Amino acid sequence: MPTRFRKTRKQRGSSFCGYGRVGKHKKHPSGRGNAGGMHQHRINFDKYHPGYFGKVGMRHFHKKANPTWKPTINLSQLAKLIPNASGVKKGAELPVVDLLSHGYAKLLGNGIVPAPCIVRARFVSKLAEKKLKAAGGVVELQA
Repeated sequence: MPTRFRKTRKQRGSSFCGYGRVGKHKKHPSGRGNAGGMHQHRINFDKYHPGYFGKVGMRHFHKKANPTWKPTINLSQLAKLIPNASGVKKGAELPVVDLLSHGYAKLLGNGIVPAPCIVRARFVSKLAEKKLKAAGGVVELQA
């Protein structure tokens, strides 16, 4: 659009350029960004962003990740950790699976036992222990 057709050409000489004396067509009349969320924009924030302001719960100052570390593995996934699972013979010693050295802390009982073995773990569920003993395996708890 050429300059001669623009609105500002027609407004030359008037003080308010068509925006009135009172409102004063300013740049950011309601603030920039999230300004006014607790004041003039409260209805919008409460309706579409509930819980945006304030705090919930207690702070944990010296939180240690170690006590909550407990990666789990199921019986069905145990086959990949048993060395030569297919070659276990009746008279031979049972293979030992150390879960902690593989990065697991707890054995869960989902699935079937692939082969009888000795499982060393920090934690074992009751169902996993029951299934493992029924298959001829042994559970050893580690500290």
